[in-house]
Amino acid sequence: MKDSYNKSIQLRCITCGDSDFEFNEDKTWIKCNRCGREYLGGYDELVELNQENINRELDETKKEITKDLKDDITKMFKDAFKGNKNIKFKG
Repeated sequence: MKDSYNKSIQLRCITCGDSDFEFNEDKTWIKCNRCGREYLGGYDELVELNQENINRELDETKKEITKDLKDDITKMFKDAFKGNKNIKFKG
């Protein structure tokens, strides 16, 4: 299994889909450089509007972790019972 499943999700403008923004120091105000849309709620508003993309990436990561965990457990059992003629593993 991997040591880390770090992911980076690009936040996008809900109007034009671009990811180039300007913002103030504490990110309480954000403006899209392409279409000029302003997010007066800042970073929190942008995250909320991108929640569908965030959830999709989270689901993919969960699937990846589940598969890796299953593979690791299967390998662990195969190694533990290696040479035992009474126990067979399929797949």
